[in-house]
This record gives sequence, C-alpha cells and structure tokens, in this order.
Amino acid sequence: MAIGIARRQFISALGGAAVAWPLAARAQQPPGKLPTIGFLGTSSASNWGSYVAAFVERLRALGWIEGRTIVIEYRWTEGRPERIAESAAEFVHLKADVIVTSGDAVAALKQATSAVPIVFALANDPTGSGLIANLAQPGGNVTGLSIQSTDLAGKRLELLREVVPRLRRLAIMVDVGYPEAVLEMVAVQAAARTLGLEVAPLEIRRAEDIAPAFAALKAQADALYVVVDALVVANKPGMITPTLRLRLPTVFQNRPFVEAGGLMSYGTNIPSLFQRAAELVDKILRGTKPGDIPVEQPTKFDLVINLTTAKAIGVTIPPTLLARADEVIE
Repeated sequence: MAIGIARRQFISALGGAAVAWPLAARAQQPPGKLPTIGFLGTSSASNWGSYVAAFVERLRALGWIEGRTIVIEYRWTEGRPERIAESAAEFVHLKADVIVTSGDAVAALKQATSAVPIVFALANDPTGSGLIANLAQPGGNVTGLSIQSTDLAGKRLELLREVVPRLRRLAIMVDVGYPEAVLEMVAVQAAARTLGLEVAPLEIRRAEDIAPAFAALKAQADALYVVVDALVVANKPGMITPTLRLRLPTVFQNRPFVEAGGLMSYGTNIPSLFQRAAELVDKILRGTKPGDIPVEQPTKFDLVINLTTAKAIGVTIPPTLLARADEVIE
C-alpha cells in the first residue's frame, strides 16, 4: 500500500506528465531521473535560436517536454573549439543520455565518450571527414544528418556566374582548422578549375584572422564563396560588413547570412534538419542504437537572394534567377 501511495504522489507532483513518458526511456532511468539531452551549440545562443526552437518544438510533438519529461542541458562554444572538450566533459559528468550538436564538434565529442550517443544535426561531409564509417551504417555511437555541402560547391559557383557573368577571379573564405571546411574548399577549387577561374583562398583559423584575410585580398576579386562553419557563424557581422564595403557578390550555405546582408545562399533548410534531429533523438531514447540509424541527406535545397544587398553593391540579379529563388529578401 505504501508503495502505491508513493507512486501516486510522485505522478501527482509531476502534474501527471510521467504517464506520457516513452516506456523504453523510463525503464532505463534511475527512479526520479528524467532523460537528459546535452545540446552543444557550436556558435552562440542567438545564432542558433531558430534551430533550438525547431528542435524543441519537434521533441514536444513526440512527447518529450522540456522540464517535464526531458531535461536539456545547453552549452555554447561561441565558435571557440577549446570549449567543445569542456562541454563534452560536463555532459559525461551529467550522464547525458544523448548529445546533439553539429559536425564540427563530433570529433572532440568522440574523444570524450564512446558510450554516449551523439547526433549531429548537420555536417558538411561526415564520411569524407571521417566522422562515420558510411551513411547507411555509421557504426559506433554517432549518427545524424549530412548536408553534403561539398557536393553543392559546383552549383553555388554556377549561381555566382549567373550574377557575375564575367567572373574570373574567385575568393574563398575558409577556416582551415576545420577538416570539413577544407574538404569543401577543395571541392570549390576543383569546380573553379573546370570553369577556368582563378582562385584566391582567404584562410582563417580564429576570429582575429577575418579582417586581415579581407585586407590581404590585394587584387579585387569578382566574387566570394564563404565556406560556413562554427567560426564563420559566430562571426557573421565580420563576414558580411567587408563584402558590402568591397561591393563583393557573395554566396553562402544558408539563409541566416542572407538575412544579415549577404547576397545569396544555396543549401538545405537548417531548422528542418534540427526537427529531424529531434526524431533521431526520440529513436535513441526509445532504445535504438545510434550506429544502426542511417545518416540522412537532404533532398530539397533553397535559393535565397537579398535584393536590397544586390542594389547596394551594384549587382543586377537576372530575372530568370529571381524566378527560381525560393525566397527574395527586399
């Protein structure tokens, strides 16, 4: 009888939420402990706001309500790689049931734990960079979603050529300290060679390198391709302001840079990836091993153009390109 009363009091104290807990996850937890998600953002909370909202919203739809049936521990690296290891150690200490992050943090997380499941919501090229064995059977404690940005390098260059028909010299901004970014740069260089373009790499490793990299662009480039990673996202204004001052047509990987004043982007919808990441987390909390969950690739890509920026830098967007855009910011 005492056991039954205690159980009823426990459920009552939680407002009845415990009744809705997924059974597999409940069985794995010590009494009174909610499943814990370690959420590691490789930029800032402000930059990842829409991603977090999409992730939490989808979790809620799946029955995981923050503070009631699930605990989410947030950590932010602010684009500083050394914070990844610190956060990983904290998640291990907190006995997180799963860690959600982006591809640029996975290598450090794998060094910290081979037991805690890791879900990357986006990664440029997870097989090429060695994060997983293969897409169909990632193996180990890692799975997630690939944006295959290296495969889109040629398409982004085609878009730049439509905007800048006389494109001859292409600048590439890349964080050479991030392996996946380097892989994308190599893909851009290969695509540029097939088009007969001269390439000028602007190599960075930290925020302090961004301004000198732009200053080192002595000969005026015709356009700029920015390889997006955590460092670039954390220093978005430092990427946008010089391109406007130099009146430089620029292509990015995703929409937030175009919202901030970049000319255009071509890539997958990032919030939708975080919604899908929530579904992978749901599978793991219900007992599926991450290594058995295939890494998914996007099937839809969005072209976003900032027409205000085009006018400001003196670029005319062809009507045919505007007609193909998924979104035009004016």
